[in-house]
Amino acid sequence: MASPPISSADAAVPRTSSWPLRLALITLVAAILVIAAGPLTAAGAPWQLGLALFALGGLVAGVGALIVAVYALRKRGPSALMGVAAVAGLIAFGVLALKIAEGRSVPRIHDITTDTRDPPPFQALLAERGENVSPAAYDGEAVAAAQRTAYPDLTGVLLTEDPAAAFDKALAATREMGWRIVLADAAAGRIEAVATVPWWGFKDDVVVRVRPDAGGSRVDVRSKSRVGEGDMGVNAERIRAYLAKLS
Repeated sequence: MASPPISSADAAVPRTSSWPLRLALITLVAAILVIAAGPLTAAGAPWQLGLALFALGGLVAGVGALIVAVYALRKRGPSALMGVAAVAGLIAFGVLALKIAEGRSVPRIHDITTDTRDPPPFQALLAERGENVSPAAYDGEAVAAAQRTAYPDLTGVLLTEDPAAAFDKALAATREMGWRIVLADAAAGRIEAVATVPWWGFKDDVVVRVRPDAGGSRVDVRSKSRVGEGDMGVNAERIRAYLAKLS
């Protein structure tokens, strides 16, 4: 019996080559998910979903990129899609690996303050923190001990200015940080604000306290993430940047 005729299209693209192209497309989509996870979360998607997309997308992109790259090198004739997918997948996996390494380099805490013995409490922010967020109360001595080990440099700043002048200086620094100010009470020496994490849109609460101290003033800061267990060191870096503006 004569074999059915083979079309020119079938001859040009063997069926055995279709799976690498499909895998390349999946790899490219996974890499895009790594990029899109942050903006999706900032737009209102549940933060758990955003982190899951970031982690799963990075893992799938990395594995897919490796397989696609090996196949392309063995065949010595990668398509443009396969080349782009391999590069994008490796970059996406690299971003995920970098974030994992950053997370492991800092303690798994998300409540940082310059005064672990008497941390400034949140007051005005309580009304807008909403539900399903971390408790506003300080996380306790275990967190304080972890912070002192990881960030021994974080202490209150002593200023020569009187409390009124120190408050004005602290308020100016708060505005320079770009935080959304919720309360600025000069009489109480208290500033409360909300900081937004770039790309992801996470909301972190910040309180600044100004008190008289030894003829001058002492400024203490507390920054706490509303969601998650660890903060990737973001709160400590935020406080450092703020204190640098007061120096």
